[in-house]
Amino acid sequence: MLIDSHCHLEYEGLAEDQAGVLARAREAGIGGFLNISTRRNEWDRVVGTAMREPDVWASVGIHPHEADAHADLGAAALLEAAENPKVIGIGETGLDYYYDHSDRETQQELFRVHIAVARKTGLPIIVHTRDAEDDTAAIIADEMEKGAFPALIHCFTASADFGAKMLDLGLTISLSGIVTFKNAKALQEVAAQLPADRLLVETDSPFLAPVPFRGKTCEPAYVAQTAAFVANLRGETVEQLGEVTTRNFHALFQKAAA
Repeated sequence: MLIDSHCHLEYEGLAEDQAGVLARAREAGIGGFLNISTRRNEWDRVVGTAMREPDVWASVGIHPHEADAHADLGAAALLEAAENPKVIGIGETGLDYYYDHSDRETQQELFRVHIAVARKTGLPIIVHTRDAEDDTAAIIADEMEKGAFPALIHCFTASADFGAKMLDLGLTISLSGIVTFKNAKALQEVAAQLPADRLLVETDSPFLAPVPFRGKTCEPAYVAQTAAFVANLRGETVEQLGEVTTRNFHALFQKAAA
C-alpha cells in the first residue's frame, strides 16, 4: 500500500472528477490521501472531502503565495480548524521567493504563525520552500529552539546541504514526481541516500506528473510511479518502499491513526 502524502483534490483538474480520481488511485494500490489546503476559502471543501471519504485526511493552512491576502490570519483560526478529527496537518505554508507573489516579510511572519500552531497542536507542519533555503532553514532552526514541533519538507527539490540541515533538525522529507525527471540527477542522489525512516512520497497533484505522464494532469494514482522510481534508486522493491513510507506517514501524522 502507498499513501499520497500531498495532493490537492479540490483543484481544477481533479475536482471535476474527484470520485473517479480517487477510484483510479485506489485501484492502483493507493490506500490514503492527504488533501492539502492553500488558502482560507478552501478549508471547508478540503475538510468536507476528508469527512466524506474514509481514506482521505485534510490539512489547514495558507500557502506562501497567498500570504498577502491572509496577513491578518491569526493562530486562532488555524487552531479552531485543526480541532476537526480529519485535520491531521498544518499547511502547506513556508516561503516562496521564486515567484514572490507575496511580500517576503509577510510570508515569514505567517510561516511562524503556522509553526506556533503546529507546536501547540502537535500536528505536523507541511513546509513549501522554493528559492528560500537560507531563510527557511533559519526560521525552522530558530523556532525549534523555542520548542520542538513535527515538520515535513514537501516536494523536496532543494540542495543536499539543505536536506541535511532539515534531517538534523528532525524533519521528514517527501519526494514528488520531480525525482523522476531526467534533469533531476542531484535530487535522485539525495533520494537514494535519505534515511529510510524520514522518507515520504507524494504527487502534489494536479501538478508535477512523474515520468511517463510528465506534461499531463497529475493524479494521486501516479504516486505509484514515483514510488517505483525511488525504490529502484534505493535498491528496494516498491513493496518495501510502500511499507516504509506508509509507516513513516502514520508515525509523523499520528492523528491519522485515530
